[in-house]
Amino acid sequence: MDNAGLNVASKTILAGGGIVVRNGARPLVAVVQRSKDDRWVLPRGKLKPAERPIKGAEREVVEETGHRVRVREFLGAITYRARGRSKVVQFWRMQAQARPSYELMRDISAVEWLTLAAAVRKLSYPLEKLFLRTVGRRAIARRKPRAAKAKTMPGRKRRATRKAKKQSKRKKSKASARADRRNVLQRMLGKLGG
Repeated sequence: MDNAGLNVASKTILAGGGIVVRNGARPLVAVVQRSKDDRWVLPRGKLKPAERPIKGAEREVVEETGHRVRVREFLGAITYRARGRSKVVQFWRMQAQARPSYELMRDISAVEWLTLAAAVRKLSYPLEKLFLRTVGRRAIARRKPRAAKAKTMPGRKRRATRKAKKQSKRKKSKASARADRRNVLQRMLGKLGG
């Protein structure tokens, strides 16, 4: 890579954030209001140097919502221009604890927990609205407990057993074909000899 390529890469701003969900009768999504311009955004922020995106996203979400979170799956990224530089924000689905654990950082003046549709309407930036509309249903979907996956194991065992039986039949049929060929050869040799 030439120096120009390094220069472009170093100008890219890397950030992380979350689609933060709190479950109750209806799942609610966090949106935060920035102090500097009163705009409503998804909780997100710049990564520290050498910080892993998933850890930076978790840190930013805790700072901006005041809630401890459990990070789940990666949902996607958005890219846009900020002060003449390219900015890439990676988002994860995050499960928030019911009650806040920390004070909000000074950069955030408010946090609201809204239904998915209300959260999309509340966001100030069209790109974030589109992103949340696109991944929101997946983010708020209730996940089946891991124990439910164990119930599928018998099906896997049945498939494995069927596969083993088919392989066994193939082996038997190959052995049977070899035996038939030997019998034919023996009969032919017997006729030649007698």
